[in-house]
This record gives sequence, C-alpha cells and structure tokens, in this order.
Amino acid sequence: MDLRLPGLRGPRRPRRLLAAAAAVVVLAGAGTWTAVASDDDTPAVHRADRVMAVDGVRLDTSYFTAGGSGRRPAVLLAHGFGGSKDDVRQQAEQLARDGYAVLTWSARGFGESTGRIGLNDPKGEVADVSRLIDWLAKQPDVRLDKPGDPRVGVAGASYGGAVSLLAAGHDDRVDAIAPAITYWNLADALFPDGVFKKLWAGVFFNTGGGAARFEPALAAMYERVAESGVPDAAARRLLEERSPSAVADRIKVPTLLLQGQTDSLFTLAQSDAAEKAIRKNGAPVDVDWISGGHDGGDMEAARVQARVASWFDRYLKDDKSADTGPAFRVTRTGGVDSTDGAARLRGASADAYPGLTHGDRAFALTGRREEQSFVNPPGATPPAVSALPGLGGGGLSRLSALGVGVSLDFPGQYAAFDSAPLADDLRVTGSPTVTVHVKSTTGTAVLFAKVYDVGGSGSQVLPSQLVAPVRVDGAEAGKDVTITLPAIDHKVEEGHRLRLVLASTDLGYASPMAPATYTVSMKGDLKVPTAPAVTTAAAPLPSWVWWLPLTGAALALALLLTARRRTAAPAPDPALAEVPLRITDLSKKYANGDRYSVRELSFQVEKGQVLGLLGPNGAGKTTTLRMLMGLITPDGGEIRVFGHAIRPGAPVLSRVGSFVEGAGFLPHLTGRENLELYWRATGRPAGDAHLDEALEIAGLGDALARAVRTYSQGMRQRLAIAQAMLGLPDLLILDEPTNGLDPPQIREMREVMIRYAAAGRTVIVSSHLLAEVEQSCTHLVVMDRGRLVQAGPVAEIIGSGDTLLVGTAVPVDEPVVEKIAALPGVASALPADEGLLIRLDADGTARRLIAELVRLDVPVTSVGPHRRLEDAFLTLIGGSA
Repeated sequence: MDLRLPGLRGPRRPRRLLAAAAAVVVLAGAGTWTAVASDDDTPAVHRADRVMAVDGVRLDTSYFTAGGSGRRPAVLLAHGFGGSKDDVRQQAEQLARDGYAVLTWSARGFGESTGRIGLNDPKGEVADVSRLIDWLAKQPDVRLDKPGDPRVGVAGASYGGAVSLLAAGHDDRVDAIAPAITYWNLADALFPDGVFKKLWAGVFFNTGGGAARFEPALAAMYERVAESGVPDAAARRLLEERSPSAVADRIKVPTLLLQGQTDSLFTLAQSDAAEKAIRKNGAPVDVDWISGGHDGGDMEAARVQARVASWFDRYLKDDKSADTGPAFRVTRTGGVDSTDGAARLRGASADAYPGLTHGDRAFALTGRREEQSFVNPPGATPPAVSALPGLGGGGLSRLSALGVGVSLDFPGQYAAFDSAPLADDLRVTGSPTVTVHVKSTTGTAVLFAKVYDVGGSGSQVLPSQLVAPVRVDGAEAGKDVTITLPAIDHKVEEGHRLRLVLASTDLGYASPMAPATYTVSMKGDLKVPTAPAVTTAAAPLPSWVWWLPLTGAALALALLLTARRRTAAPAPDPALAEVPLRITDLSKKYANGDRYSVRELSFQVEKGQVLGLLGPNGAGKTTTLRMLMGLITPDGGEIRVFGHAIRPGAPVLSRVGSFVEGAGFLPHLTGRENLELYWRATGRPAGDAHLDEALEIAGLGDALARAVRTYSQGMRQRLAIAQAMLGLPDLLILDEPTNGLDPPQIREMREVMIRYAAAGRTVIVSSHLLAEVEQSCTHLVVMDRGRLVQAGPVAEIIGSGDTLLVGTAVPVDEPVVEKIAALPGVASALPADEGLLIRLDADGTARRLIAELVRLDVPVTSVGPHRRLEDAFLTLIGGSA
C-alpha cells in the first residue's frame, strides 16, 4: 500500500538510467561490528561493511541497523566532496537507533571506492544511487512500497546534498530528501554571471586529487577555463548537465533545504532557486538557513541532524505528529558567550519562505562624485580580499557577524557610494539590488559588488564576506546594469550607513588581465529586503527574575569587581626582559579529565637557543605549546615571554611566531603572494613584515614566483615556516616542522632553524625525529606524563652515558680487544666499524681508559660518548614510549 501524500508525484515509472545495467553484485563483506549502547534502553547498532560492484566500479559501503527484526524505512547518507562514508557514520548510527536502515557509501574516486570523479554525473554517481536502491529493495529488514521499491530517503551535505536532489529527479523510488549546503546549478555556482570562481574551482580539483582523478571531459574543461580565466558555453553546459536544475521538473518529493549563510561557494541563491522549482512541482519544501557553510562557522550539527530525522519521521514513517519545524528558519547571531567566546545563536522563523526580495526598503546612495572612475590593474594584481576559501574563511565570516571588518579594497581600484546614517535598526534578510551605469575603456567590465555595514567610527564590515561578481559586455559607450547582491541575514544598527562598493578585482575570482578604466554612476536606490514576517524567538526569562532586580544587580557588581581583580594581568618583570621564555609551575587539567596534561612544569629558554621539546605521546607537549601561544589558559603557574605574562591576546604575543598544524595556502597564488596576503590580514604595517629577510632564511629562491600548487611538500613546509617568521619574531615555535619530508628536505629544514637562531633569536621545536633533534637543537626539555624529566644542553644529556666510542686508525685485532675487555673499570669491549665500543663500569673513567689504550699500542684517533639521543630519551622516560 502506498501511503505517500497524494498529488505529489505522477505514475510510478522508475526512470532507470542504465536500463541494461546488471544488478548490484556484493564482492566482499568485511564482517559486522556492534556499537554497544550507553544504556540498556538504547538498541545496539550493527554495521556490515561490503564492497559492491556497480556498473564496473567498486563502491565501499556500510549498512547500519538496530533494534528488532521488523521492516523499516531506509535512508541513504551521502558524504561531502573529498570525504568518504566514514564522515557520516555518527549520523548513520543515530538514524539506525531511530528506526531506519541506513546505507552509506564512498562516492566514485573517494575513500576506498574506485572510478573517476564525475561531479555527480547522471551516468556515474547518480546511477550508483539507483543501484544502491536496488540493493536496499532486496533487504529483508527494509520496508517496501511495492516489489523493488523500498521506502527510502536521501540526505547529504555539499556533494552529497546535490546527489540527494539528483537522485530524486532521476529515480521515482526516492520518497524524501534533506540536502544541505549544496548547489542547484553548479555552473552558476562556479561561473556566477560569467565570472570564473577560480579559487573555489581550484580547491575542488585539488581536493579531488588533481585533474587526472576526474572524468577526462571535466579535467579538460577545468584546465581550459583555468588557463583562459573565462568560462565558455561548453563548460557551462557540462556542469549544468550534472546539476539538479537539469531535472528541476522531476523533483517532486518532500524536501528539506538546509543552506549555509557563511558560504561563498554555494550561496543562499542556490537553495532559493531549488525551493522555487520544487514547490512549483507541488511538493512540500522547508528552508533552513544555518549559521555555518563552506567558509566555516557553526554547522549546528546536532540541531540539523535532529531536524533531518524529524523530516524523515514525517515523510518516511508517515508520523503525522513529527514536528518538522517552521517553513522557514534562519539562525541569527547575537553577541558573544562570555564563557567560551563563541557566537550566540538564536533562531528566527516564518510560516512561509519569504524568498530573497520580500519587504524591500529603498536607500539613496551618493558618492564623493556622481560619476567615479577606477582601474583594473595590469594582471588584476593586487586583488581585493573578501572570503578566503580553504583558509578558515569561516573565521572571517564569524568575525563579520560579530561586527569586526576583515575585507580589503585597494585605493584606485574601486568606487564607493554611501547612504545617509540609518534612523533606526535595519534587518537585511535576502538579496539587495541596485542599478548602476557602467562604462569600460575595453568594452568589457568585470565588477565585484558588495554592501558594507559602516559604523559611526568609519569601520566597515562585509556581512558573511560575500561579493557578487558582474560581467558587463558592450560597455564601451556605457550600459545600465541591475546588480543582485549576495543574500544575507544581517542587522545594521541605527546610525550606521550602507556602503556599496564596486571593485575591479577579488582574490576568489578571475579578472581580465588587461588594464582598463571603469566609470560607474548610480541609476537608482539600493533596495534592501527586510522579510518582515520573519521573527526572532524571544529568550524566555525565569519567572522569578522580576522580584530579584536589586539582588541581581548587587551580585553582578560584586562579580564584576572580583573578576577584574582576578583577570588583571601581572605586571611585566624587568629582570626577565631579555629572557625569551620562562615557565614556572605550569599546570593544566582538561575538564572531565582523570589526570593532569601538564603538571608543575618549569624551565627557561635563552636567546640564541634551538630548544627541542621531547616526550612520548600524551606527555603534554602540545598542551604546553598551546598555553604558550595563549590559545588555552593554564590552571596554575605562569608563562612569561620577555617578562610579560601570557594571556589570550597579550600584546607580547606579537613577538611570537608559530607553525603548529601546517598552513593552508591558496594554490593558484604564488608563494610570495600568499605571504603578502597573510601579512595584510594581520593589519600590521607592510614594513614590519621583513618579508625578504624571512624568505632569505627560508631559502625558497625562485620558487616564490611560482604558484603554490606546483610546490613539493618540502617547499610548502618551508613556505609555512617563512609565514611563521614574518615580522622576524623573537621567539619561533615549530610543532613537527619536518612531518612528511624526505631526508634532503629534513636537512634543509634543519638549516633553516639553525640560521634563524643564529641572529640571536630563539626557536622551540617539538619533534618525534630524535636523530634530527640531536643535530639541530642546542638544548632539550624532556617531558613525561605532563612533568619535566630533564632539561639542559643536548651534549650534556647525551653525554651522560657510560659507553664510549674509541676511533682507531686501523681495525683492532681480536686478542687486543680481549685484553681491553679485561682492563680494570671496563665492563665490555666490542669491535665496531669506527673502532671500538667500550662500556665502562662504575669504577671506570675515560682518562684511565685512554692511558691503558696507549699502553697497549692501540692507534687511538678519537674518544667520545657513544649514546644517541634515542638512547638517552628511552633511559629518561623508561617504558613510557
């Protein structure tokens, strides 16, 4: 019996993509494991791993079930681009506990699956979904609507979100979908208004393992567009064929669209187009704008997964009591949580999706001149900066949500038009629009439009770090152009102004390489959507608050005063002004931990030292470094850098450079351009970067002029070290700087550290390569179980062994070796390639040994301790390693 809502879909004629394709073949089963529930009322989850042959490709899959033996609806969970089935395991387990049979898989070219990446090719990845549905239809625990037709939903984020939409359009057996932060038209996403989104496209192809990992047609398309900087009709057509928009009239199932606000890859306009098309088909559609996105931010994972589960409860289990949430919801940021510094999130909702242009208000904009001219520089360099895809852009987006501006426009490369100060608060919800007149000396103009929120002091914030690229052809004589700006949800406070900026360049996009002059003027007001029907939920107050105002105020005042006393930074210690680092009785125990990560740690580092921080896993090295960099706060003790106590944001941290977990670089920029961009983002004067000096120490040479995508791993590591050296910090912290390097690259990295410290600066390096530490470090700190084991010069720690290496001009005969072994104070003597290894007993001394060797006519050329750092390290920490 078919229990789906009437009128949502036409006759059930499965559109099989490959009519003659063979059924799924199970090639191998990797067994089943059971996740034991945390309490007796929660069913255990069983997972079966299988490799399936699907149309010549092997797909790595996992099948999750829990509870009894009855039939249940199924859910297909797809992963994001560059990931694998393991990324969605937690959500799969939870859905299994909620009563679903869940199948996850690694898409073609990812994880353990074979095949080439087709960017959700209908004949590839989308056909695979239909084959997986075939397999689900044969499982005895999956509910069927009729033979061969399981009750099934599809969910996923980004790449997986698109395949959810495509599966619903290509296979009538799909009953409900919940795509997240994904695209409706991939050509519009990567070629908005005919402008190439070069950085995100580069991230796509690099994350996929390079063009060779993709279908040949996609590889050729990318290389062609990346070289020219201009997308052609064939490129658009290729991406549109792989987009849900290609089957817009065939997606007729209940759809929950979850789209990210901090997302310069797939903007809110993508989910808006999807909502319009699917609703036109008569299917129920809810829209949820989450806080995070491809540029980072808060992905609200717990809330999103709960809403997806409720959506499937309603439309797969037919549970009419399931609360699927409002038709439209948007997460809004309101201030900062003082306990952890995180942005406070609150939901706003409406009974109907408002679209992107509802409730427009008009604002007149004026500039310093009615008509403004600016240039597109030769080579489109330097570019303006908005979002930084792949480099934690979400941090930038979160800062903009909190009222901190991080965007960068270059004088002479943009025009600006301002509104009058706002008379009241303004909530922008949707896409502002504006009409401008554009002229170009070359006939074509590529502009990047953005609306800033400008405070009373002149500081400006670019909401969500989003820009709208605009290509204007035939503009030599002038042309009116209506610009749709990126959709945002942002509050502009009373007294602030709106500023429209039209720039000639942007870091994320390809601009014309030829120089040109653009002239623009306003042809109408800026229209700002306000979506008045969307209301923010009020935070409820406890009922007793009204009768405690005075007590509450007094308590707050007392807490404020005591907190100020507690958090006041200690005064600098003049006696330590020239000491790079002193750590005194440092302790840290993480919440819910059963032991201290660092306990009563004390040591001091002097100028010119290269200090190696050693210890087995769990010794507390990383925790110590994080406290040193002000990232976490110690429970006890203190850290002083040049006499100043370390606190998060302490000014003295500007004298500290760090390389902790590797640096992300923009692959299409040169090494030098990446470093210049990083330094500009710090807001410090360009002259303070000492860029050339840092680069000379790093020794990158001509490679600085090449794109980072051409770099070897060793060159990337050296570029990351150069980034840490910018500003020539007096104290440089390097955590595992030689990871992934081959021996020649390790030697080069060693020389970089030694050169840096040679000028009187200090380097602290944490590494597990003991032989390398022995050669590059002057001093050591050895930790175990959070405590200091030993500190001192490398030679002193290594030289405390009892075995000597005696170098000889010629090999020593066996009878002589036996005589040496019998000498007083000698415990043993053995031949070695270099001469003799002689271990002294408690009474032996090196001086007496040398005298005896001379007496025996042994041709001694050298005598020294024979104990590697590894030997000393293992002796110091016992069995901890």
